[in-house]
Amino acid sequence: MNPKYFKRAQRNDRIARRIITLGGMAVIFSVILILFLIAKVTFPLFSAPKIQEATFFSLTDSEGEATLAAAVDDYLENAVLLKRSGLFAFYDPREGRLVQKIAVEPPVAGATVAEVEKTAPLRFNLLWSNGTSTLEEVSFTASFGDQGKRTFEPRVTRLGYWEPLSRQTAGRVLVRSDDEGSQVRVSLLPDHSLRVEQQATTTSLFGETEVEEEVSILQGPPREGITALALNRDGSTLYAGTDRGTLLRWDLSEPGDPILLDRLPAFSDQRGITALSLMLGEISLAVGDSRGGVTTWFPVASPASGGVKRLQLIHTLQDHDSPVETLIPSQREKSLFSVDRNGTVHLDHMTSERHLLTLFSGKSLKHLAVSGRGTGLLTVDSSGRATTWWLHNPHPEVSWRTLFGKVWYENYDEPVFAWQSSSASDDFEPKLSLTPLIFGTIKGTCYAMLFAIPLALFGAIYTSQFGNDRLRGMIKPAVEIMAAIPSVIIGFLAALWFAPLLEKSVPALFVSILLVPTFLLAAIVAWQMLEKRPFFRRLGRGHEFLLLAPVLIAAVACAVFLGPVFENWLFDGNFKLWLFGDMGVRYDPRNNIVIAFALGFAVIPIIFTIAEDSLSNVPHSLKAASLALGASRWQTVWRIILPSASPGIFAGTMIGLGRAIGETMIVLMATGNTPIMDWSIFNGMRPLSSNIAVEIPEAPHGGTLYRVLFLSAVLLFMMTFILNTVAELVRQRLRKKYGRF
Repeated sequence: MNPKYFKRAQRNDRIARRIITLGGMAVIFSVILILFLIAKVTFPLFSAPKIQEATFFSLTDSEGEATLAAAVDDYLENAVLLKRSGLFAFYDPREGRLVQKIAVEPPVAGATVAEVEKTAPLRFNLLWSNGTSTLEEVSFTASFGDQGKRTFEPRVTRLGYWEPLSRQTAGRVLVRSDDEGSQVRVSLLPDHSLRVEQQATTTSLFGETEVEEEVSILQGPPREGITALALNRDGSTLYAGTDRGTLLRWDLSEPGDPILLDRLPAFSDQRGITALSLMLGEISLAVGDSRGGVTTWFPVASPASGGVKRLQLIHTLQDHDSPVETLIPSQREKSLFSVDRNGTVHLDHMTSERHLLTLFSGKSLKHLAVSGRGTGLLTVDSSGRATTWWLHNPHPEVSWRTLFGKVWYENYDEPVFAWQSSSASDDFEPKLSLTPLIFGTIKGTCYAMLFAIPLALFGAIYTSQFGNDRLRGMIKPAVEIMAAIPSVIIGFLAALWFAPLLEKSVPALFVSILLVPTFLLAAIVAWQMLEKRPFFRRLGRGHEFLLLAPVLIAAVACAVFLGPVFENWLFDGNFKLWLFGDMGVRYDPRNNIVIAFALGFAVIPIIFTIAEDSLSNVPHSLKAASLALGASRWQTVWRIILPSASPGIFAGTMIGLGRAIGETMIVLMATGNTPIMDWSIFNGMRPLSSNIAVEIPEAPHGGTLYRVLFLSAVLLFMMTFILNTVAELVRQRLRKKYGRF
């Protein structure tokens, strides 16, 4: 060879090697970069909440009055302090100055505020020293001056007024009212009994208003003192805790007829209950105790209670080092602020049981106020220092347990895996478990591959080893054209044509599973008897399918005919009703049978094409040598051809499996998209891919759902990456074992 040509060839080889290496590295780098960009969106899910001091100022208290309660607006621009005389002092935290004082009118001259209950961030229920109760609401009206400077006009509005009690209270009164004029007042009496006053206003058809008043006395456990009370927003349910750990619940929905629903020892060591508060949604009850414990409870129906809902301990949150004195639930989600006697503040999320942060004021904390949006805090300590804080707590409901473990949600009878990203109300618990979605991905893929792998591999074996060249030239292009059909078309046909057709003929499908193998076996036996005749001898050798096709058509026709007969005979004419009534399985028209056929139809061309190429590329000399030694065609295929082509067959199967895992449109259109964990073929599922397609248009950018969907994409990416890596390792081992094929 001319040395010039030889050097040129070597130079071209080096250039090609470098270009191919560079291209391969670029592909690997691009894949890793895509994974990093997707994962980057999910990182904030697990970041710790942040709290930052915004402003601090000293309180001006010339009269020396004690501060009973504090409040702050959503933007930390207005702080409110309530004094014992009923005076509301308004501060500007940014400038640290007293802006205005508004004194509410006392019920009688000289009356002072004995106790305060905050029923909302800016709403105060006041118990006056003469026994009168009033409900006051603070609001701010913004205005802009000539220079565009924004100022606030504070206002205090009295929303309710209740006359004094006929008996002296022990200093604890809860009051609730609604827009229709109904009122409920619960008072703790000195003997630790509870006085419940209910006033119901009804209007007749003729516009006449009638007011009914009912008074009830509720007795607590003997020799136990009631130390904490909680009343829901409409006054229909009352909770009480005692100094020996007894938890009580009454139903007050019928005026004058209270019903004791629960009376149970909350703690085995009889520790005292020091604080009660209802979480957002008023289903769960937060309980603080004398040993610093914080727990949440809600009613659960169990076999032990005969199906009646009883209070049960559900979540245990981070413990304090001293008794818990105050519980403040968030008004936006299921987070809970708890304050102990030492002034330490804990922020925990109820559902995830995640301890978010600890705030220690340094001095004895007297008051804690949380803004309505939960993004700001106001603390007042014993030295008269008030501090505002910015709180960044974007994803408190997310933890490894809520994403992959069982969680006990409100109104559920036991811990479950659940996905429910939204609801009709704002007080529900987001259920973001990815386990049902991973299960749905695996379930749909398994059923699809059970249908696709046998058909694709046997078809490839027949086409490459038993069919003639003319037959191969027609079948292989036809199957490859199947791969060009858009998945949305397959999903459309599966959902609107195949699913209704299957629903009408489910028994026929199961009859065909029995008849098709039976007819094939009978045809094979007949073929063994007739293959030596001239006509069948000419028809054989590559055209056997021409005889089997009518047999398959006849088997399917018989199944369609016998399906209704067996349905009437075995299932009283209604298979779906029998399935639900006797087996407890609901038939979903968009089920895994539909997915098996539709998704399998999309996967078959990939597996068939790669497997057929691998089988056809086995050297003809190996096949001829086997046949020359007396082996049959099937023995040659089983012992020689399949092992030699196994690396390619395995690679094709794994590529088809990866396609099935990542498929979106078919499973999105052909399933019910129900995130349940059940292996039944008669119901649907929701895989990761279709869940992303369904949820991402409605997910707020940067929100918890948005980031969890990106985490789903990371999981889907990792599943396919690991699957392809394992497949490549297995393929290399097979290739090393069975030669270069």
